[in-house]
Amino acid sequence: MTTEKAIEYYTYDDYLLWEGKWELFKGIPLAMTPSPTINHQAIAANILFELKKSIAGCENCLVIAEQDWKIGNDTVLKPDIVLICDEPNDQYITKTPEIIVEVISKSSAKRDEVFKFELYESERVPYYIIVYPDEYKAKLYRLINGKYSKQGDFFTEIYSFEKTTCQAKINFDNVFKQFRK
Repeated sequence: MTTEKAIEYYTYDDYLLWEGKWELFKGIPLAMTPSPTINHQAIAANILFELKKSIAGCENCLVIAEQDWKIGNDTVLKPDIVLICDEPNDQYITKTPEIIVEVISKSSAKRDEVFKFELYESERVPYYIIVYPDEYKAKLYRLINGKYSKQGDFFTEIYSFEKTTCQAKINFDNVFKQFRK
């Protein structure tokens, strides 16, 4: 009797051939469908704008959305928003981002709250923000001594990031204002 793997193992070379939006997590392909809701995308755009505005004078950093971060040959993620600095590659992100933002959707909640949380922590991402668009809330984590420490739940507050190359900040009131009823 032979034993075979139930799940095939894929690499970055395989990933490059796929159509549609995918992520590759330790050799396992993860589809990024269905498309996020309008509120999801608008809130992500507001966060991108807030970060971009706050680092306007900085020539070393960029704020971008849904760009591949090639962590290894079997892991490629596409965070909703990242702040990257001094990135030498223009094909995909190679250096650890300084800030990563993931906006939760029903299909990605476990992936963002568990798998990505652990991976971003192990990759030493200084700040990880998980946004809950239905609650108009962001949970912000800061890496301290190799572990994420929750800095708080943010609804209307301003958070200034201490450990970034450019002095970034987010006004969460501006992020969620138009969605509150």
